[in-house]
Amino acid sequence: MKLSILDQSPGPEGSTPAEALAETASLAIEADRLGYHRFWVSEHHAARGLAGSSPEVLMAHLAAVTTRIRIGSGAVLLPHYSAYKVAENFRVLEALYPGRIDLGLGRAAGGGALAARALQENRTGGAELYELQIQDLLSYLYGAPDESHRFAGLETSPQVSTAPELWLLGSSRDSAALAARLGTGYAYARFINNDGGGMAVRSFWSSFRPSPAASAPQALVSVFAVCAETSAEADRLAASMDLSLVQLEKGHVSTGTPSVETALGYNYTPYDRFRIEDNRRRMVIGSPDEVRRQFTALMEEYQCEEIMFATLVHRYEDKLKSLRLIADACGLHGGAGVN
Repeated sequence: MKLSILDQSPGPEGSTPAEALAETASLAIEADRLGYHRFWVSEHHAARGLAGSSPEVLMAHLAAVTTRIRIGSGAVLLPHYSAYKVAENFRVLEALYPGRIDLGLGRAAGGGALAARALQENRTGGAELYELQIQDLLSYLYGAPDESHRFAGLETSPQVSTAPELWLLGSSRDSAALAARLGTGYAYARFINNDGGGMAVRSFWSSFRPSPAASAPQALVSVFAVCAETSAEADRLAASMDLSLVQLEKGHVSTGTPSVETALGYNYTPYDRFRIEDNRRRMVIGSPDEVRRQFTALMEEYQCEEIMFATLVHRYEDKLKSLRLIADACGLHGGAGVN
């Protein structure tokens, strides 16, 4: 079993963005020590509760303070940017940390309409050119544009002997089909969409076409996860995530991950309760043995050997303990148990 982590640099209520980023770095160091396979960071804009707006910059720091774990983006939101500039950013990262860099791509806005407009100011196209942009990235990262390309002969700097792994992130059969057609890795975001994921990933396996980026398919499934010494304690800690998602769906401006006490004392409507129950389907919550069993079931359902998870709890100490408990329960190489 390969286990990996997605961290969105969330800040608890009352904390600063600088503190949230420092906690992300500390978490990456511990994940590296415990034997986790990858550590990805996200891209969100104009989001007060999430500090990670520039994954490439944060990745450079995380790779510098770790030694073995793969460091990646989950994801660079490609329609906002030049594919050529993204390729050069990740060529620099690969030159600095060869064999450890993942380029995860997505096409979501990553913020509200105003942020999207600002990111794409003076640009033409957008999400409708996403497939063309990925094809361009394949040319820039794994060779050079051929004679038929509009930028034929263009070199991507720096010239290095290795290249980052290329992954498409998605939550639908369309994204799975695109990853298979272009020959990239595929990360299914079950924490966004719980329905139809197994079918999407199985279709990716069956229709994958080799490319310069990958000769064979690889896929992972990503979920929310909270682990504690008892299932009751894990359920209690997950209350913070329940309230965060309810507030997000209502369009409330986040001021950080709410405390367990705030979440348990919140005046939920009957519809809020319904949404919490439905959202829990996207989560893995429980004691170490329960989490391990749920991860094993997910691997069977999705026919993959790698699980990536994000842990959205209020206290950093609880997140760190969850990370350690999962590593120990799943037998990660290098795991040293719970301190």
